Amino acid sequence: MATISFYGGVGTVTGSKYLLEHNGKRVLVDCGLFQGLKELRERNWQSPPFDPREIDAVIITHAHIDHTGYLPRLVKLGFKGKVFTSRATADLLKILLPDSGRLQEEEADYRNRKNLTRHAPALPLYDETDANAALKLLVPIPNDGNPVEIAQNFKASFNVAGHILGASLVLIEMMNARENNESIKFLFSGDLGHYDQPIIKDPTAPTVADYVMVESTYGNRLHGDESSEDQMADVINEAAERNAPILIPAFAIGRTQEILYLIRELEDAKRIPVLPVRVDSPMAAQATQVYNRFAEEHDEEYASILAGKRHPLRTGSMMTTSSRDESIRLNDERGTRIIISASGMMTGGRVLHHAMRVLPDENATLVFVGYQAAGTTGRRILDGEREVKIFKEWIPVRCHVRRIEGFSAHADWKAVLRWLEGLQNTPQMVFTTHGEPDAAEAMAGHIRERFGWSVVAPQYNETTELV
Repeated sequence: MATISFYGGVGTVTGSKYLLEHNGKRVLVDCGLFQGLKELRERNWQSPPFDPREIDAVIITHAHIDHTGYLPRLVKLGFKGKVFTSRATADLLKILLPDSGRLQEEEADYRNRKNLTRHAPALPLYDETDANAALKLLVPIPNDGNPVEIAQNFKASFNVAGHILGASLVLIEMMNARENNESIKFLFSGDLGHYDQPIIKDPTAPTVADYVMVESTYGNRLHGDESSEDQMADVINEAAERNAPILIPAFAIGRTQEILYLIRELEDAKRIPVLPVRVDSPMAAQATQVYNRFAEEHDEEYASILAGKRHPLRTGSMMTTSSRDESIRLNDERGTRIIISASGMMTGGRVLHHAMRVLPDENATLVFVGYQAAGTTGRRILDGEREVKIFKEWIPVRCHVRRIEGFSAHADWKAVLRWLEGLQNTPQMVFTTHGEPDAAEAMAGHIRERFGWSVVAPQYNETTELV
């Protein structure tokens, strides 16, 4: 008998963890941190609903923290198996996980120094040493669709998902899982990219699967008709007229690179002035270097720019910070400048220190370029709250707030249907995950209406038998 259990990424877009069990072996697909609402964040500190020591292998679909950020904690709690992921994701994790450990240590230290904690002392969920221990378990796999053995009676193949560099669709085959000794094929979309976006190739079409898990982040919404280029040009030109700063909370991996690419394109087309661009995220700076190393995942336009000996991700007046002191010195700058900083949902990191200065400024602009999960500071601002708490201090929101939908690296529901059209058989069941409840249910409805398939939006801690 084979089963799947849903221990994250259901009822929410964060904390992705899906446990496959078959023939006494346990394989965890994704190992993400919960973010957003307090009740979700507290799950990170609770004992997991499975014994990490009994997990035989972990598969990571891509590098974002809501899919990988719990991995050092898993290792700290006793996991000693292998972690399989694409080659590009493995390189990005070498940057992301130690950075995550350092940030958690820094935040715990900041809260202790400023007496901003209910716990004495505040402790990190894990530290940089735990993150480095997790990196030793990585097994890089080509994103080329060739199956590899990951545990007894488990094989997996990785293909480009189009979300960020290294993001993978993963097809897992559980051998001899049926009475007639046939296998069960389970396809995980991971985070699915939309089509015709810059830098990364389009998602690979699916082939044959008995079960499909598909993300539903935008299951109840479509990306706007107005181009992200036009919207960004308007935002930058308006801010330049006010001689005011622009703050862009952005994921260090994926979104930051896409923004830099677009700003350079707008500069080249002379649609915006060349302004100071400050990338205040050491992790983003390192990730940007990784992007040029994996030509097999680049789209044609990105590849042609590289062939012309130009850096596609460098604007005309750009600086990246590598230390806390360099980040602090950005506070002394005046006039119009573009600050790009993590985290993308304003849940922590350096962006919060910039937000404390930008949010009260009536001339400044805060630009959201990605999904804002329920309970995050970004979502509260986007929903119109006029005051938000940052480091236990209430900060008024007086700045201009803009949202650019077209930047999302997630497929909207029409793009998900386009991807599913490539499936060459009727699956026994489709699971809609990685979406808030309304979005997951809406995505399930779209799939039923379009294909007539059996679809469910699973619940947290739910286990389903695979037959």
